[in-house]
Amino acid sequence: MLSKQERDILRTLSTPIKIQDYLDSLPINFEKKGETCMSPRRVLREKKAHCMEGAMLAALALLLQNEKPLLLDLKTMRGDDDHVVALYKRDGRWGAISKTNHATLRFRDPIYKTVRELAASYFHEYFLDTTGVKTLRSHSGPFILSRFGTSWITAEDDLWHIAEALDDAPHFPLFPAANTRFIRLADPMERSAGKLTEWKKRDRGT
Repeated sequence: MLSKQERDILRTLSTPIKIQDYLDSLPINFEKKGETCMSPRRVLREKKAHCMEGAMLAALALLLQNEKPLLLDLKTMRGDDDHVVALYKRDGRWGAISKTNHATLRFRDPIYKTVRELAASYFHEYFLDTTGVKTLRSHSGPFILSRFGTSWITAEDDLWHIAEALDDAPHFPLFPAANTRFIRLADPMERSAGKLTEWKKRDRGT
């Protein structure tokens, strides 16, 4: 059960934009003491989050506004990291709330007709800074956290079972494998911009 203080914070996050602004204010979780998959309660207490943790907190804030708590997994080729966002819908169009440390892979306004269309919007900016290879390959469908009851909201243990279930969920390719040979590398300007980060490991709270 959420405390009054936790509820008071979450009640202020009454729109996707307010939720995103709150996530942007949190330092990135660099997992300096080992990998974590913190519940929303722990994120509120620790005041830091990585993408999965931020997405679950966003999903909870949406749930408290009587919306479905939905995640979307963006899966990459080997050698890059997957990314997780929270989904929301306005007037029949999809948007996404995203916790990231980069200038890309961020918030999406609710303008996308399908989840696939939204996922594809991340393709161009999802690349390796070192080589410019674009790595995004597939996406999950809307993944509803309600299937796990309510224990994920306040759990003190890491939520690896949710991360694993999301990773194992059906994923859909963004393009035919044969089209890989037509994909252009990110150019030097894009790669330079891709190196921009919001938080550094030396920052307090990370």
